[in-house]
Formats: sequence, structure tokens, C-alpha cells
Amino acid sequence: MLQQINSMGWDIGGAHLKAAIVDNTGKVVAVYQQPCQLWKGLEQLQAAVKIILQQAAFSQGVHAVTMTGELVDLFADRHEGVQQITATIQALLPKDTCFIYAGEWGLIPAAQLQPHAYDAVASANWLASASFAAQKLGNGLFVDIGSTTTDILLLQDGKVKAQGYTDYQRLVSQELVYTGIVRTAVMAVAQTAVDQGQCIGIMAEYFATMADVYRVTAELNENHDQTETADGAEKSLVASARRLSRMIGSDFTLTELPRWQEFAINIRTQQLQKIKHACEQRLNPQEVNKTQTFPWVGAGIGRFLVKDIAQQLNMAYFDFSDLCSQADIVLDLTPADCAPAVAVAYLLKQQSLR
Repeated sequence: MLQQINSMGWDIGGAHLKAAIVDNTGKVVAVYQQPCQLWKGLEQLQAAVKIILQQAAFSQGVHAVTMTGELVDLFADRHEGVQQITATIQALLPKDTCFIYAGEWGLIPAAQLQPHAYDAVASANWLASASFAAQKLGNGLFVDIGSTTTDILLLQDGKVKAQGYTDYQRLVSQELVYTGIVRTAVMAVAQTAVDQGQCIGIMAEYFATMADVYRVTAELNENHDQTETADGAEKSLVASARRLSRMIGSDFTLTELPRWQEFAINIRTQQLQKIKHACEQRLNPQEVNKTQTFPWVGAGIGRFLVKDIAQQLNMAYFDFSDLCSQADIVLDLTPADCAPAVAVAYLLKQQSLR
């Protein structure tokens, strides 16, 4: 049984590679993240995998892989992306130890993955995380806010009650909201903002990202911040405030730092409201009995926003990490930071070798 051996989960994104190790007792013992600008070439993935493997020194175990990186414009379409990513990861991991997550089809040995399963593999990492949370809680709302996107899934009776499966379908259902707390451009979050008591238009220019907003509000963990800044300059409070000032055609002076802190809070509020609205769309009174305890599960590096929204709506809140058994060691990253990687590692341990 796979439960009795170590498993390593991998989440291959377009901008980051994440991994987690669950030991033979079912405890999360390590979590990793490496920048991986996959749109620049498969060598980016190869390099990131090798770095994590060197850090992990993982042996005598099995590997579970999920992905969203097939969407990058390196590939002509998603099928080509799944095929090339799978081939690349197979060449880097020990033979016959690699399984690919295919949603409701489960984890398929990479060597047996066929083209007819590619649609089930493409961008299915959200289902892994939400399925694990559903197994643990039964009912609730799972919200994963990452560096780029937000996933919102209803959990009922131990299952994920999703309206869509593909990214297109989930954008329609608002189960996928394309906003995150690091890579998202400020101009994609707000078209206007309040500055010094007046409403002002925001420039449609790539001057600043949401990472700048959350540096200025002091909510961005530097371990989560692995993306280049919009101008290539440093990642500091002052540099972030300067980039935000450009969004409304102003020059930054240090004496006006409180002004840009207020500006950042306004942008944060707009992003939070967008996510909250999408969450409320999933909380249809016909689907959820709000008179019962209905917990929210927050995952991803932006889950502090999930906690804020849950508190505003008087809902119980759980951190994804609290659903996992963790080794008594200090980790730079938590299971919740890399939820899909942790989830597929656990899901693989639940399967028997075929």
C-alpha cells in the first residue's frame, strides 16, 4: 500500500514549482517553492526540479504530479503542454515512481498516461486541494488565494461540488477568479482608487503589482515573494510605494509614505471585495444551510484575505495547514502555502499500487 511509503507531491505552475513531502507516517515533513518561468522554456522546469530534488534528498518513495503550467504560451495548446511537462518530469524522476493527477480519474502512472486523459490532467490542481479539504471537513467553502489566481469551491458531504472543470468553465462559474497577491498587476484589480479624499483614475500601465500593495500593507511574507518587480528594482517598502505612486502619475517622497499606505489599503479593499463577491456567489442559500456551522478553509499565500472575508460574514475559519498532520519541525513554508502539492502527496498515499 502506498500509505506505508514516503510520497512527494509536485505542483507545476507557469511561474512557480512547488513540492511537499509526506512521510510514511502521514506527516508533512517538508515544503518547497522555486521560481519557474515556464514560458521561457522547459529548461526552467528542469532546473527548478533539480534544485528541489537536491534540497529534499528524497529517495525510496513515490511522486505525485499536478499542473497548471500547460497553459503558458510556450505550448501551442493544453494537450501539448501536458504531454511535454509529463515527459520532462518523467525524465527527472526515478522510473516507475511518478504518478500524474487526473482529477476524478485519480493518479495515473506517468508511463501509462494517454492523450485521452490530458483534459482531465490540465489545470486540475484545484480539485486535489479541495478534495483533500472535503475529506477532512465534509462541508464548507474552500478558497485558495495564490500569487496569481483564486480558487473558490463548495464542499458538501465530503465531495467537491464544482460547476466547472476547465479554466474556461470555472471562469464562467466564478470558481476561478484571476487575481492574486503577488503577480497580478494593480491595473487588473482597480481602475480607480481614492487618494487624498478624491477618486482618481488608475493608469493602465504595468507600473506596479499586488506584491507592492502587500509590501506596503506589511502583509507579504518574503518567502512567498519570488517574482520580479514591475520595474526590476528592489523589493522594499519605499520602492513599492514609489511604484504605486506611478499608478496615478505622482512622484514619491518619503514624507508622504502614509499617503501611499492609505492608497495600498484602498487597492487591497477592492481586491478583497472582488473575491468576497465571488465567494458569495457560491454561497447560494439553496445550496448551503447557513444556520449550521459552515467552515471556510483558507489556502495559498493570500489566505489572510480568506480569513478576513470569513470573519466579515461570521463564518468559522480553518487554515489548510490545520487539516494536515505536520512533523514537529520549523518550515519556511507551510502546507497551506503549497496546498496542491501537499494534497496530491496525500491522495497518492490513499491509493494502492496498480
